[in-house]
Amino acid sequence: TLFMDIPEAPSIKDMFSWNVITPYYSEDVTYTKGDLEKRSDELGVSTLLYLQTLYRLDWNNFLERMGITDDEKIWSSKIMNETRTWASIRSQTLSRTVSGMMYGETALRLLANLERHDESSTNDLISEKFGYVVSCQVYGNMKKNQDSKAEDIDQLMHRYPHLRVAYIDSVRLNRSGASVFYSVLVKSDGRGKIQEIYRVRLPGNPVLGEGKPENQNHAMIFTRGEYLQTIDMNQEGYFEEALKMRNVLQEFAKRDGPLPTTIIGLREHIFTGSVSSLANYMALQETSFVTLGQRVLAKPLYIRLHYGHPDIFDKLFFITRGGISKSSKGINLSEDIFAGYNNLIRGGQVGFKEYVQVGKGRDVGMTQIYKFEAKLSQGAGEQSLSRDVYRCSHRLDFTRFLSMFYGGIGHYFSNVLTVLTIYIVIYLMAILALFDMEKIGNRTITPMGTIQMLLGGLGLLQTIPLFATLGVERGWWPSLKEIFHVFITGGPLHFMFHIQTKCNYMSQTILVGGAKYRATGRGFVTQHTPMDENFRFFASSHLYLGVEMAAGLILMGMFTDAKQYFGRTWSLWLASVSFVASPFWFNPLTFDWNVVCSDYDLYVRWMRGHSGGPSKSWSMWWVEENSFYKTIPMTSKLVFVSKTVLYLVIANGIRTSDFMVDSGLSKPAVSVSRVLIFIGALLVLSRVFVATEKTLPYPVRRTIGIVISVGVVVGIVTVFLEDTDAIRYTLAAYYGIGGMCMIGLVTGVKSVKHFYFIHDLVVGHIIFIPLFILAALQIPKYIQTWLLYHNALSTDVVVDDILRYARKTQTASSGSEQNEDLVEQVSELKKLVQKQEQILMNAGLVPKPTSLGGGSNPSTDAIASLVAPGEKTLRIQPSAPVVSSGLPGRTLSMSGLDVWGDMALGDSGQSAEPQRMYQNPEHMVETGVMELPSGTQGFQFSQPDTMPPR
Repeated sequence: TLFMDIPEAPSIKDMFSWNVITPYYSEDVTYTKGDLEKRSDELGVSTLLYLQTLYRLDWNNFLERMGITDDEKIWSSKIMNETRTWASIRSQTLSRTVSGMMYGETALRLLANLERHDESSTNDLISEKFGYVVSCQVYGNMKKNQDSKAEDIDQLMHRYPHLRVAYIDSVRLNRSGASVFYSVLVKSDGRGKIQEIYRVRLPGNPVLGEGKPENQNHAMIFTRGEYLQTIDMNQEGYFEEALKMRNVLQEFAKRDGPLPTTIIGLREHIFTGSVSSLANYMALQETSFVTLGQRVLAKPLYIRLHYGHPDIFDKLFFITRGGISKSSKGINLSEDIFAGYNNLIRGGQVGFKEYVQVGKGRDVGMTQIYKFEAKLSQGAGEQSLSRDVYRCSHRLDFTRFLSMFYGGIGHYFSNVLTVLTIYIVIYLMAILALFDMEKIGNRTITPMGTIQMLLGGLGLLQTIPLFATLGVERGWWPSLKEIFHVFITGGPLHFMFHIQTKCNYMSQTILVGGAKYRATGRGFVTQHTPMDENFRFFASSHLYLGVEMAAGLILMGMFTDAKQYFGRTWSLWLASVSFVASPFWFNPLTFDWNVVCSDYDLYVRWMRGHSGGPSKSWSMWWVEENSFYKTIPMTSKLVFVSKTVLYLVIANGIRTSDFMVDSGLSKPAVSVSRVLIFIGALLVLSRVFVATEKTLPYPVRRTIGIVISVGVVVGIVTVFLEDTDAIRYTLAAYYGIGGMCMIGLVTGVKSVKHFYFIHDLVVGHIIFIPLFILAALQIPKYIQTWLLYHNALSTDVVVDDILRYARKTQTASSGSEQNEDLVEQVSELKKLVQKQEQILMNAGLVPKPTSLGGGSNPSTDAIASLVAPGEKTLRIQPSAPVVSSGLPGRTLSMSGLDVWGDMALGDSGQSAEPQRMYQNPEHMVETGVMELPSGTQGFQFSQPDTMPPR
């Protein structure tokens, strides 16, 4: 960084002391064998296999360090704990956090040795200058319930003697249920036992709100340092950074202005950025806010607050002013920032230093990021209603007040105003077009679409600060490639999508309330999320709005007389597409034909379900999703009812327009009224059929269902062909009924549920039709996988099919099951990866190498490592000499001709090696593709002397 003004470091004896505190509830401490071998998705990928692939070199070093030649021995009694620790410190677990922050003790020991202190005085200095308290709120209950996580926490205390664990203990006094509560501190006694140090009686149950703030505050009394560093569960420390803690603590001795420095903020290094494109976006977002934004907020604006961990507090200042977080339920959902408000009101000053950094893991999946943004947005909504913000607003001068708005809740208000502006502009343009008001007098308006496009392009200027920061840290050319990669992988769609996420939850919290803490999870995300689950997650917040905006833009295009339609609406279309398409673009395997068919089947079952909870039934999900309308105040209901007026205006505009007017005088061949009666009869018959279908045999049920569906479709098409006015009236009725349904929804009319069912069917099929088309083309599937996991592929992380086959390979090589088709599967996998890369090369998305057949390939190298992590040959041991069913490269006919051909595969640059390998099995042994059992001479077959009985 360019900001490297570091204070002089004092000696160990003269340095300030500090403690680290980490709030913990029930997250993973150390992965168990079951956790590491559990396969939680359809790919059958275990956590251990994923980590072995992600950290391939580290895993090889671990095997070499432990002296392991057989992978099965990693679960032996001597090695098991080492294996669990190796995997845990590479995930977002408490073990990683503790092992990283305990480098503070290691760094102090090294510095003390450099100052020539003896062993006894070094231990005394470390005890005096550093301490680590994990505030494990439910540790006592874990011990009572014999939870394995309590044993893992005990192991951490035994491994790190200076680690302390604080927890809340409750002791029942009598049969009536009265209990007394204690804050308890425990440590390892050095002999394999846990020793209680302090037990402080509390006036009552301290957990009154969200839990996390009380968990931090009750443990503060057990810290002995002058300063307190708060570290979250998804963070870790580094040894080289711990060496600079003496310098950072000296910042508190400096007085940079009239007020004392009470909080020092540190920058964060995101260690999850290479897992996928989404994880990379979150890493860049952290760089923008944590590094660039907080740098400006701290200086020259002097309005940086406390935004969470890993800030360092002046403990004496905060322990006498209410603690380091507030804990009222609901209003203090974002508990950490209230320490910043408290510090601002009571005369503290906040610094931000960039010469020290702390590791941090971010969310890596679409759903996790969505929950994270929703939690922050709801927290911002609650902040805007709090007395802390009210007091800050009344006590700050005007310029600092604007700075506080910019750096805090103003960001979320801006997102609300942005989406509201887009919504109003779309409907305003649609109404002007519908009522033929796009003119001044008799002169049609001339829109400046070109200027709007130029102004939209100026939005790219906002990437300049990030480009400059990455340029300083990585170099200008890598920085430019990073920005370009963000754009081509759909970064703008992602960020626009979450503008609506913030808008929805910010406005919902203010109008409705109901903010709650959302656990986002800290695992790895490689599996595909089904369509019905995505629909439940994103329908109310994004999908409905995206489809509504697209319909408004289509209406405007149909009726407008002004020109430059694309120039006026391109940014609005981009917003609409981002709201609808982002959940599916950032979902692995979305464009795979089999997956799309499976998703559609699950979606239809969910829409037709009537029991099993919201995850199994649309009806139950809809009731739960809209239950908040019953509790909101009348003033908030008026906001929703205002949309009814808008829909009725649109409906009237469509009805009175000259769109598709039937001006012909000829009599229709079929009376429209009769066709409508026919459609109504079919709909009544369908309701009867649905009620009795379980009693009918399958052929009859299938036939009646097809006949009813075809009859309804034919009837509707006939109506539109015979009377084109019906199209206009249908569109008008759709908006009119939508307006009336909104009133019914707010007032609690249950019958509107049937109309919303039809609406959700329409929305679902609007989404599925493009998915089916793109899945049929197949090329989008390859492009999506390559773009989403470009970062992962570049570090030898190969997902989806590769991991699926890797699991089969690992299972077969361990002898748990015999897999005679393994050679065929692995070779087909290599062919799949090469075919994918060839398609991308032909499309110009990937630079072509000098030779397709030579050189190393990260994807196929990763396959090789997964197939045999420590060996050069793939061992297949069938029970008897068999003909290998593997077709390593091509499918060949009986005559030996190549059935697929070079053109179909798109790999014309490859040699005829697979054909030679197929014709000569010994060649497969020589090249190391297959190792035959001893005593087997290639292909053999002999008829037995006696045939077995039938």
